Amino acid sequence: MVSRARELPGALDDMTEQANTAELLLRRIAHGDEQAFAALYDLVAGPVLGIVAAVLRDHVQSEEVAQEVLLEIWGKAAQFDEHGRSALAWVLAIAHRRAVERVRLQHANVESDNRAGQLASRSGVDEVVETTLDTLDHEAVQQALDALTDLERRSLVLAYYGGHTYREVSEALDEPVGTIKTQMRDGLLRLRESMGERP
Repeated sequence: MVSRARELPGALDDMTEQANTAELLLRRIAHGDEQAFAALYDLVAGPVLGIVAAVLRDHVQSEEVAQEVLLEIWGKAAQFDEHGRSALAWVLAIAHRRAVERVRLQHANVESDNRAGQLASRSGVDEVVETTLDTLDHEAVQQALDALTDLERRSLVLAYYGGHTYREVSEALDEPVGTIKTQMRDGLLRLRESMGERP
């Protein structure tokens, strides 16, 4: 009992130090500090992936969503309110919300596919229209990707289409992880703008 009692204050001190560190890093990230983002990434990536995986139960999608969460944290660091909850709780709330959104999207897609299947079996599908819409969507995405720099485009394609982590993309492109994170963030913002979505 004595040894456990001695260990508990040490563990609480570590948790408090991590929470304080995360809050300090978020303040620095809000001012565009990439090194602070890399440090926060190392601090929270494991818990973020853990909470996302607990909701999604699919490794590839969990990594995807975890990357989206970390990009969202980069973009929203200035919105963190120190007087509300702790930095880690704020980050994990974003992770949980994103994971739940992905589950809802999957269910909506399944329901949409089922409805489309029922409609097709009743009335037939105009293949010309469907092919044209697919081509337009593909062309719009391709044009948006072509407008990016080479490094932005290659980073995003490896991460989102290839399912690679920041570190894997960094190794594949022989660029520092911080550079890859910046290129992906900038590329995503430009993609959203060119596809008509405002961040």
